[in-house]
Amino acid sequence: MSIAAIANRKLDEQLLEAELLALGSKARAAARTLALAPAVQKNAALLAAAKALRGHAAHILAQNQKDVAAARDQGRPDSFVDRLKLTDARIESMARGLEEIAELPDPVGRVSACWKRPNGLEISRVQVPLGVIGIIYESRPNVTSDAGGLCLKSGNAVILRGGSECVESNRAIHACLKEGLLAAELPDTAIQLIGTPDRSVVGHLLEGLQGSIDVIVPRGGKSLVERVQKDARVPVFAHLEGICHVYVDASADLEKARTVVLNAKLRRTGICGAAETLLVDEAGAGRLLQPLVRALLNAGCEVRGDPASQATDARVIPASESDWGTEYLDAIISVKVVSGVRGAIDHIEKYGSHHTESIIAEDTAAAETFLREVDSAIVLHNASTQFADGGEFGMGAEIGIATGRFHARGPIGVEQLTTFKYVVRGDGQIRPA
Repeated sequence: MSIAAIANRKLDEQLLEAELLALGSKARAAARTLALAPAVQKNAALLAAAKALRGHAAHILAQNQKDVAAARDQGRPDSFVDRLKLTDARIESMARGLEEIAELPDPVGRVSACWKRPNGLEISRVQVPLGVIGIIYESRPNVTSDAGGLCLKSGNAVILRGGSECVESNRAIHACLKEGLLAAELPDTAIQLIGTPDRSVVGHLLEGLQGSIDVIVPRGGKSLVERVQKDARVPVFAHLEGICHVYVDASADLEKARTVVLNAKLRRTGICGAAETLLVDEAGAGRLLQPLVRALLNAGCEVRGDPASQATDARVIPASESDWGTEYLDAIISVKVVSGVRGAIDHIEKYGSHHTESIIAEDTAAAETFLREVDSAIVLHNASTQFADGGEFGMGAEIGIATGRFHARGPIGVEQLTTFKYVVRGDGQIRPA
């Protein structure tokens, strides 16, 4: 590289850094305004943004088609394209999500506890926004709307950095969010989108923009999340993978199990709540295993199984050790016979990612054991893992599913985007020497 080229590159990096720092400063100022904004004003912005999404649906779809066409030209897999693609129904779902967020109680200012000390001091624990949230995500344009809406409702400013694969879609959706903010007379810098695909942007965000960012939320593939967790200089809400399991107990109703397993795996294979492993109780394998395996195969799902599973159908591919810990995000599932609920729990503990697990059982005792002892963010009984979603939990939407134990776990909605402060009221009290 020539000296001139090196000089130009350094200048470009300096300009980018200056632009990002200015963006962070604007977000911090907007966060102060949002923290004090009344619920009615924030709700007005959400409703106006929902109206804008519907009103500009044709434009959003046209921009999304550009991203989809580029992804197909690059040879991206169908599961990737499905995560990227928008439809009229998905835009309507985004709009409804914003409306549902508007209907939620405002978490800001809520008193979660209060008590009075013997010395007369009155102490309250009050919910407050986190501040400025940085969100780094890939291939899911709906995150632009969901994240923007949740941060707005919870009184937080947000800086969005979507992937280069959905840049046109994100810009069109972000314009609707800005329209909502302006309609409610809130600063449009409360929801900012970084449009440049420059990869160095991520590094700047992870460093916190000189104190402007309070928390980072990554939504994307394993490599992105691993990088964020490794390099971030600010707190992170993250899940590394969604290796989700469905365990079918010997007591399970076969038709119920068949319906749930097919939905858990195949409704949408590219989402983090899709089941990746089916576990079947050896005590019920003679009745359950073959029908479940064949139902998956006949629905177009590749099955990678242990010897017992292979014996049920010639189409089953032998599973390798690595299959048990793989998030396929595709129409592929691993199947294994285990020794009862205890065997299922042990398998999940060894290979799972602490995301979402489901037990299909009519035996209440087995179900309660599973729900109590499986250490995952979400556990279900007789229900599909695809319910692992903030919208399905009544949160309106989610920023992601946190699988750690720090601050938030499970779907991250408006409640999880707040922290608290202590408000102490006195009447001249002093602390004795």
